[in-house]
Amino acid sequence: MNSPHEHPPVNDNYGPYHVDPDIHRRSRDGSGAIRTALVIHTIADIAAGVLGLWILLYLLEANRGNVFVGCVHGLAEWLAGWSQDIFTMDTEGLRVFLNFGLPAVIYLLLGHGIAARIRRL
Repeated sequence: MNSPHEHPPVNDNYGPYHVDPDIHRRSRDGSGAIRTALVIHTIADIAAGVLGLWILLYLLEANRGNVFVGCVHGLAEWLAGWSQDIFTMDTEGLRVFLNFGLPAVIYLLLGHGIAARIRRL
């Protein structure tokens, strides 16, 4: 820079860097809604899967002293705590099937319904 009116060189490493003004703008392609719907869908599937697994383990008379069986039972009790004793049958297997199957179906219907609604936004 010999003259005071000359512009600084383009490759000046010490000058301010260019910031893209659109870098912090939200994407309008719906990818956030799609990800949110996928998370809700997945959580509903996992909850229903745990409940279904507990029904299967119970009906197959799995060893309740086993750590895995105990963990699945604890998770299923927590997930279906709100629906326990809706059905009070004399047949224990049918009672477990209905009291844990109903919340599994409700989680699937609600989770998939909410996810589908979010995808449409």
